[in-house]
This record gives sequence, structure tokens and C-alpha cells, in this order.
Amino acid sequence: MSIRIQNVSFDCLDPARLAAFWAEALNWRITSVEPEEVVLEPLAGSPAEGIAPDIIFLLVPEVRVAKNRLHLDLRPSDQIAEVQRLIDLGATHVDVGQSSDVTWVVLADPEGNEFCVLRPYSAEEMASFG
Repeated sequence: MSIRIQNVSFDCLDPARLAAFWAEALNWRITSVEPEEVVLEPLAGSPAEGIAPDIIFLLVPEVRVAKNRLHLDLRPSDQIAEVQRLIDLGATHVDVGQSSDVTWVVLADPEGNEFCVLRPYSAEEMASFG
């Protein structure tokens, strides 16, 4: 049997606004805009095209009221610069109970969906991926 994750869906109040944030955050492209959903995909010709799941932003009438049950972890090459770039795009710092000695930064997108910006891989870790 062959199976893969086709997409990850975000329920949201403003699909266009949230898709625009994530398109900039990930350097992806918006490939479909409908009144009740917007689709993001990796850039055409990128290594992630056809491999990474699409992200779909679906219009719902309810606001988010609790901590996410699923969130994205992003691994940049420069954590400090990336956190600042994401904040400049509209993300905010959020405390979900993480201790002060963790190696990741917890942020929330413009609708409050938490995500983590991880530390970069070390040279040794990169070499082990081979």
C-alpha cells in the first residue's frame, strides 16, 4: 500500500490573510483562491514540490479557543534572524508552558495558531544526514 499526506488544513477566519502570512513565512506560492479556501504549495521547481504536503486554509465561523492539537515546527538556518522575520510578518511570541532553557521559540501566526522555530542543525547533524 502506498499513502502520503496530501495536505495540512488550517481552519481560520480569514483564509486569504493567513495564507498570505504563511506564503511569505515559508516562501511558498498561493496556487488556488476560492471564497472559502486558499491553497499553498512549495515553489515550482523546488525540491519540496510534489513532496511536501500542500497547506489549505479553510474558512470557519468559530474563533480558535484552545492550544493547537497540531502545529508546525520550522527549522531555519538562522533561528534569531528567522524569528525576527516572522515577527515582522505578523507572528507574535507565545508562552505555551515551555521552560526558559528550551532550544526552540514558540510563535503564533496572525490568527493565534502556535508554531515553533527550532534551532539550526549543527554541522555534525547535517553531516550525519549524508
